[in-house]
Amino acid sequence: MARDTGTEALEALARLAEERVDHRFKGLPPDADGLTVGELAAQRRNLFTGGFTTPVLALSAERLEHNLALMETYAARHGLAFAPHGKTSMAPQLFRRQIERGAWGITLAVPHQVRVARAFGVRRVFLANELVDPAALRWISAELDADAGFRFVCYVDSVRGVELMDAALRGASRPLDVVVELAAGEGARTGVRTEAECAAVADAVAATGTLRLVGVAGYEGEVPEADPERVHTWLRRLVALAAEFDKAGRFTGLEEIVVSAGGSAWFDAVADVFAEIPELSVPVLKLLRSGAYVSHDDGHYRRLTPFTRVPEEGALEPAFRLWAQVVSRPSADQAFVNAGKRDAAHDLDLPFAQAVRRDGTERPATGISVTGLSDQHAWLRTGPEADLEVGDWLGMGLSHPCTSFDKWQLIPVAEADGTVVDYVRTFF
Repeated sequence: MARDTGTEALEALARLAEERVDHRFKGLPPDADGLTVGELAAQRRNLFTGGFTTPVLALSAERLEHNLALMETYAARHGLAFAPHGKTSMAPQLFRRQIERGAWGITLAVPHQVRVARAFGVRRVFLANELVDPAALRWISAELDADAGFRFVCYVDSVRGVELMDAALRGASRPLDVVVELAAGEGARTGVRTEAECAAVADAVAATGTLRLVGVAGYEGEVPEADPERVHTWLRRLVALAAEFDKAGRFTGLEEIVVSAGGSAWFDAVADVFAEIPELSVPVLKLLRSGAYVSHDDGHYRRLTPFTRVPEEGALEPAFRLWAQVVSRPSADQAFVNAGKRDAAHDLDLPFAQAVRRDGTERPATGISVTGLSDQHAWLRTGPEADLEVGDWLGMGLSHPCTSFDKWQLIPVAEADGTVVDYVRTFF
């Protein structure tokens, strides 16, 4: 009997609000211990006066909503289906909001992430990886058997991988849908390097009874020395591969052909090239997978976002701010706050000092910069114009959402005046 995953999803999301607040969750008010998350949210405490302790990471309610709406509009305008990469947030509440905003489904990378998505009722999953773990494959197969509405697609990028998948799935009642991953170039990450090798992998899939070839995919963000010309060229290779496979009859019997690409740096190029996809034997699902947009950032993706190249399409807004407190001011040109590597993303850029709060007043962090991180301290350089004292709160922007979400299990969502209206639970 098929499961009622819609009801299960609502129940699972409701249970998040029933979780008790305690020592597991950084930054939350100590006097909230024992309350449920829902009860704490209903109190609408203020981030700055409601007992929150530093460091505390917050999401802007307004900017989060803006980003969700913008990418929904962008995908619809360009005729793209959208499966945002869930590894960015691993937050089922955000998955739900993305799907409510028109997302086809959620992209994920590893089996654990799929288990999280399924626990919260996600009906369509695109796994942007080759899956060869037999235990995970058997679990996926059981999910497919139990839920006729569950759609799962994953990469294949080797004949050996196809053989391992086939061995693990023998006896499955539904075939597993796969797409051949085309590598972005020599020395790039995963994927099949040449079109001839892609054909060999496709032949291997066709020889099984457990797998079904439904399309082609890849990740243009790995194009070596990426620039618009190189990215467009590689995307046209991907489209040409789909057309060649279709001409050869490799997609016979399908209702749609999947062609998928799209990280957060080049989705404008994906929109351009996918608009050129010729008419194939059946309709094409043009699947975009950008994920970092949901919170955007103040560093890496602010520099790389395609909206800088197409400003007429809109602009994403950085939604994260990490608040820490000045705990030492040993000299006129140096200060330390109580947030470090355990709290802030630092794999691409250091945090950016943005705002100082003192006695209820907020002002720009003029003359203040972050120069390094220890485990639990950020090192600050302060110029002559910096007005900073022990006890002040320093608000910092972050770079790279994927390594910001994963440091926080429960993240307050605050309105512009600091009112906390929700809490986002992550599962890493």
